[in-house]
Amino acid sequence: MLKTLSVENYALIDRSVIDFFGGFSVITGETGAGKSIILGALNMLLGQRTDSKVIKNQDKKCVVEGVFDISKYGLATFFEDNELDYDDECVIRRELNANGKSRAFVNDTPVTVSVLKDLGVKLIDIHSQHQNLLLNDANFQLGVVDAVAENKQSVLEFRSKFLAYKKELSELEVLKAEAAKAEADREFMEFQYSQLKEAGLEECSQQDLEEEQKVLANAENIKNVLSQVLWLLNGDDANVNKTLKDCLSSLTSIQESFAKATPFAERIESCFVDLKDLARELDVIQNDVADDPQRLELVNAKLDVIYTLERKHGVDSVEGLVEKLKYFESQLSVLNSSGEEIERRSALVASLRTELEVEAGRISEIRQGKAEFIESELVSLLKSLGMPNAKLKVDFRKLDNFTATGQDEVSFLFSANKDAQLQPIASIASGGEISRVMLSLKSVLSKLSNLPAIIFDEIDTGVSGDIADRMGDIMKMMGEEMQVVSITHLPQIASKGKAHYKVFKVDTDDATVSNIKRLTDEERVREIAQMVSGSDLTDAAIENAKALLNR
Repeated sequence: MLKTLSVENYALIDRSVIDFFGGFSVITGETGAGKSIILGALNMLLGQRTDSKVIKNQDKKCVVEGVFDISKYGLATFFEDNELDYDDECVIRRELNANGKSRAFVNDTPVTVSVLKDLGVKLIDIHSQHQNLLLNDANFQLGVVDAVAENKQSVLEFRSKFLAYKKELSELEVLKAEAAKAEADREFMEFQYSQLKEAGLEECSQQDLEEEQKVLANAENIKNVLSQVLWLLNGDDANVNKTLKDCLSSLTSIQESFAKATPFAERIESCFVDLKDLARELDVIQNDVADDPQRLELVNAKLDVIYTLERKHGVDSVEGLVEKLKYFESQLSVLNSSGEEIERRSALVASLRTELEVEAGRISEIRQGKAEFIESELVSLLKSLGMPNAKLKVDFRKLDNFTATGQDEVSFLFSANKDAQLQPIASIASGGEISRVMLSLKSVLSKLSNLPAIIFDEIDTGVSGDIADRMGDIMKMMGEEMQVVSITHLPQIASKGKAHYKVFKVDTDDATVSNIKRLTDEERVREIAQMVSGSDLTDAAIENAKALLNR
């Protein structure tokens, strides 16, 4: 439970320290006195988003600190999981600077706001006025049923399976979409692949073909030139070889008498040998050059195919075409195997869906098994709150698809009058009726939760008189099991508190500040008397206040 709340430099508060007690306590004060400021500071302490505008003096930081007795609430595991030092007395502090940056500490260990929030929801439930609107929310109503059914762990496990199912389903849909797109392109890819494959690109050289094409296209001229060269070298009449041979013979004849002729003779002999070899090779080449129109046609056709494919695929070599061939081959392979992957994924999704159906059915059965208990408990409390003809039904509808909480949609159907049909509670209940229903819900849930404290911010809106008195009794009864604090404007409820705090404003020379203090017995009589009669205190109001306090 909350033992002490310290607030410094927050809104209209300079510094305030409030000691709280167990059981049922009340906070009163005039409208605008600063009750909402206390709640705002507490929300900041528990990890809610806050703004630097709440800092009273921008030259100093704002500090809110709370001391909690957590000895009876089994929170040691939470502290261990978050690497925090555990102590039965837990100190939480949050600091806010003018630049908007905040720091949070648990037992003097820095923590993130996320950890602070997680701890906060385990310490205090702050029921603000706007939370009455939650009765419009089907998720809130389902959460009430799950709280009563103690389904938290089952729903968490279902959520985990649901997220896994959603992930697999999403991946399957992506795979199917990709496969559908690829299937639409299959005919195109198969044509491209076949065209490249039939071209026999892996077995040819573009350069060799181009060289062969030149030879075949000029075969006749090449043969004529080679024949002419051979005739010049070896012709029947005058030829180069015969001339060289005669030169060699002449030089040889003068070698004995003219030694300088020898190297020239050797060089001519070398030329003679080389030319004879050259003539033989030219003869062979001449015989290899064939005037083959059919082969030329084949080579031209092959090169035409290569050039066409290169232009089509935006490459400039056979190697580039081979890469394209391999690409289409791999794409077709993926396409052919995607069917198997889709089949495998579909089976997995179907299996996960079956698991979800079974688990959702089990959770729904547990929920529906608690519906009668919820109905009877709430109706009993509502009758005690002045609604003798109240009827309430927890209506279940099975959804076609899953949500993170199962396959149930829950609606609280309500009727306050004898002859009225049951309808969704938010559409027919008045403000006062909504307040009573919410208090009844909180009362039922408080018996099942291990929550240390709950704060009601004017949950009594829309009620008065005897009904307010009965609401006070319920909150007092709740205070026997947990710490309950009610911010109220009603004397009937204020008189039920074990401790009574008042929020008030004080004007100083340069500012207006808010304060809160615990009232003495005498101050409490006067406060409740003022709540009864207004600013003019009468003896009757004093006696009325004493009577309320003595009940």
